[in-house]
Amino acid sequence: MSSKLVELSDITAGYDDFVAIEHVNFHINENDYIGIIGPNGGGKTTLLKVILGILVPFAGKVNLHGSNDGKRDFIGYLPQVSNIDKKFPITVQEVVLSGIMSQKTIFGRYSQADVDKVRMLLAQTGIDHLRNKVIGELSGGQMQRAFLCRALIAKPRLLILDEPNTYVDNKFEGELYELLGSLNKEMAIVIVTHDLGTVSKYVKSIACVNRQLHYHPSNIISQEQLNSYNCPIQLITHGHVPHTVLENHPNKK
Repeated sequence: MSSKLVELSDITAGYDDFVAIEHVNFHINENDYIGIIGPNGGGKTTLLKVILGILVPFAGKVNLHGSNDGKRDFIGYLPQVSNIDKKFPITVQEVVLSGIMSQKTIFGRYSQADVDKVRMLLAQTGIDHLRNKVIGELSGGQMQRAFLCRALIAKPRLLILDEPNTYVDNKFEGELYELLGSLNKEMAIVIVTHDLGTVSKYVKSIACVNRQLHYHPSNIISQEQLNSYNCPIQLITHGHVPHTVLENHPNKK
């Protein structure tokens, strides 16, 4: 049986007097692959901030079962590219190496093995040729790949991705999900997305967040179930021609 990595018990959280999520009970096991969906403003980002320790909840408790010292260094995080300072003068290689900065002493230097690991990850995501580029010179998709490498270099037990396919091209989107499927053999994955139609082919379970959290222990979910969860997400199917599946209209007389 899988062991828990993170457990949220009766969490209520938000900003100042605004409650974004309330009475959330949720846990992540070591082999989970969870897709988190919900409307804009529904609390998905707040949920992530609580898990990552960026936001202290108003009430409830976060238990870090994946850590013996209370630290979150077992978690790798890929933020949204739009939240990254593109003017900071740092190269792609330095960005990826910063993912293991916490493992170094104050005067510690990166080893050749560290640099080799960076090269391997950058090659795996197709941007090794950009390793000496300043991060601000990259496109959104290239930057997304660089920060994915940063999240992976420390070999986390839990990988959290916030809208990872926002800026990637169609080719890398497929490669990304294949990579995540492979990584899920080694780590738990939580992915926030608006694209339920695509991600449902890869995740194992789904959590709908709209102030409250409703967990669905499968990647197969119907529009009726989404509606019952008060999660206003519209199912989209993907085939040769992506299209939205709408309910039948009643016959007009």
